[in-house]
Amino acid sequence: MQQIAKNIPKTMPMASVTLAATNALIEEALRACRDIGFEAAIAVVDVTGNLRAFQRADGAPFFAAEVAVSKAWTAASCGIATHIWNDYIADPKLAPLTNVNKLMAVGGGLPLFQDGKLIGGIGVSGGSHEQDREAATSALVCVGFEIALAE
Repeated sequence: MQQIAKNIPKTMPMASVTLAATNALIEEALRACRDIGFEAAIAVVDVTGNLRAFQRADGAPFFAAEVAVSKAWTAASCGIATHIWNDYIADPKLAPLTNVNKLMAVGGGLPLFQDGKLIGGIGVSGGSHEQDREAATSALVCVGFEIALAE
C-alpha cells in the first residue's frame, strides 16, 4: 500500500468554551430572564455542539429544555444567531434545511465568539423570541463575549 500524503497535517487546534464561562453564562442568562420577567431553560454548547451546561428554572415549560439545547446547537453549528436562521429558511432554496433534526430557527440562540473564533453557543427558551434573544445577549455582554455582527 502506497502512502500518498504522509506529511499532511492530521490535527488542528480547537478553541472551546470553558466550564467556568458556561456557568457564568447560565447564571447571567437566568438573572436576565428574571429581570425581564420570565422563567427559562438555558443551554450552553461547545464548539462541536455538545452540551456543556444546562439549567431550567422551576417555572419554565418542560419543552423549553429541548428548545434551548437546539438553539445553542444551531447557533454553534455555523456561528449564526438563530433569529437569522429564521430568515434563511424562508428562502425556498434553503427551506430543506428544516429537515436537520436539531435546527431551531427561533430567536434566542447566539454563537459564542472569543478573539474572532467560534467557541460554542448559548440557547435561551421560555419567553417570546425577543425576550429569549434579549436574555442571551445580556449574558454574552455580562460575561464579556463578542456579539456577532450579523445580529
